[in-house]
Amino acid sequence: MTASRRSFLLGTGATAAAAALVTPGSAAAVGGRPDHESRRFTLAVIPDTQYMFDQDRGDPAPLKATLQYLIDHQKSENIVFVSHLGDLVENGLKSEIDDISERFEVLDRRRVGYSVLAGNHDLPDSRTDDQRGRTPYLDRFGPQRFRHSPTFRGASADGYNSFHVFRAAGREWLVLALDWRMSAKGFAWARDVLKQHPKLPVVLTTHELVQDGGDGAAVMSDYGRRLWDELIKDNDQIFLALNGHFWPPARATLRNSFGNDVHVHITNYQDRYYGGGAMIRLYHFDLDRRTIDVRTLSPWLLGKRTLNPLERKEIELTGPADRFSVPIDFEQRFARFDPPVLPAPQPARDVLVPGTVAYWRLGEGLKDLSGNGNDLRQTGTLTAGDDYHRFAPSHRSLYFGKNGYLSTVDSAPLNRETFERGYTIELFLKLPKDFDHPWCGLFTKLSPGSAAGKTGDDPSEPIATLNLAGGGSLQWAVFPRNQAGISTNWGHEMPYETWWHVAVVNDGTHTTLYVDGSPLLRNPSTPARGISTAGDPWLVGAYAYNKVVEKSLYGWIGDMRVVNRALDKSEFMRSKAARISGTD
Repeated sequence: MTASRRSFLLGTGATAAAAALVTPGSAAAVGGRPDHESRRFTLAVIPDTQYMFDQDRGDPAPLKATLQYLIDHQKSENIVFVSHLGDLVENGLKSEIDDISERFEVLDRRRVGYSVLAGNHDLPDSRTDDQRGRTPYLDRFGPQRFRHSPTFRGASADGYNSFHVFRAAGREWLVLALDWRMSAKGFAWARDVLKQHPKLPVVLTTHELVQDGGDGAAVMSDYGRRLWDELIKDNDQIFLALNGHFWPPARATLRNSFGNDVHVHITNYQDRYYGGGAMIRLYHFDLDRRTIDVRTLSPWLLGKRTLNPLERKEIELTGPADRFSVPIDFEQRFARFDPPVLPAPQPARDVLVPGTVAYWRLGEGLKDLSGNGNDLRQTGTLTAGDDYHRFAPSHRSLYFGKNGYLSTVDSAPLNRETFERGYTIELFLKLPKDFDHPWCGLFTKLSPGSAAGKTGDDPSEPIATLNLAGGGSLQWAVFPRNQAGISTNWGHEMPYETWWHVAVVNDGTHTTLYVDGSPLLRNPSTPARGISTAGDPWLVGAYAYNKVVEKSLYGWIGDMRVVNRALDKSEFMRSKAARISGTD
């Protein structure tokens, strides 16, 4: 395929609009409760607040502002849980503990799920472990405090270790809040909690685990090594571990005994102006983007009308250790302990919506399962396999390795169909990681436009073709019944090694391209009615120019369906399974 042959088509697409990036948390607070089903949610983390509660030298205003911010932004930022990382106070005195305990009552009254844990400064003797007995910290922040908490699920017998379960993205997540120094009994308790909740992903919070080893790279402390060896590395559920205590902030990605990543982060700002100003970390989980976006900010300073010179530098921290993204394929990361429940294959009869003209389960055979006689025949070499889109009705696909294609038989009614009232063409597609094969076809008419009496644009182009341009972007180019030339829809470049659901939908007037149920941008507004025909076959997995098959597909196609009307996206092949899984 030469570039000149396509140049006129490239000029038909609309100019892309720039997308605005909205920074999470930039919107004004609106109050309300979080959405526990949304696949985007926030875990809020509060590090050491000790200098704000230091006998007669502190100031509770920053923490008060932080806690109110978390309440006010529960809905706008979908804050589902709050974790404090220890060292609530400086000297572990009853007066200090009582003071900060009173501040946290605002979360208790609003029934906000949160956890706390003891740091070394919260205890009369930091050399003791969780068997130390009664302390002012335990009196105020022991299990009795959380008896009405919506997330609290239990504590160790000593009261210093606890665990919470919160709901987000339609599932449960577990938070372990562990004492600054755990005993053998504490470790046994934590392992037992994980054993009793074997399918829950776990965020471990503690006061000491890692410290900065230089250039923002975190390394284990001596106690952190014990915590890793005795608890973290052999429990695959723990995917994120957070601690305070040390500064400056740092992070690392470690590999556990199962070869999976564990992200370890230290966050602590007590060394900065005003004891850190009750700075918080917001962990914005986005399951669809497979990312955790991390921000660090001071709600106290955000709310002030005037700022002094030092405060201006502390409102939000944007260095690489304070604002960053953590890529996580959550489904893959959790698959070992909580394998995804994939929908079972659907019977063919369930896929035959009203108006179905043709339905092929590529990888299972070449017969048209609609019963309309639009069977396929094979040319060249193709390979059937069990790789498939998770929401495909069947669990099979056909690999096109540039050396073969399919076509409808000469007697197929589909060859003569003109789709005057509209149409929907659907298929499941995956491209290999080394895809560099532009203008290969997915679904193409063999004959050129001239064979149907079309004289506009390049009459040697096929009457209709759904194919792939450079970068794996989709193109639907068709000679409609009501135009002399070509009407073209353009897609965007799509990642390889990923299954996609593709749909071309025409309502009798306009055509829209969809990927995974999402309408794309570059769809023409000029009316385009039907598909012209010369009574010629359709090609599956190939492109033809002037009735010569030029290029076969390089990739996989799964189920494929053609319907003689415009389907709503709720009727797409992927939709029933997607609703079952909660992702549509």
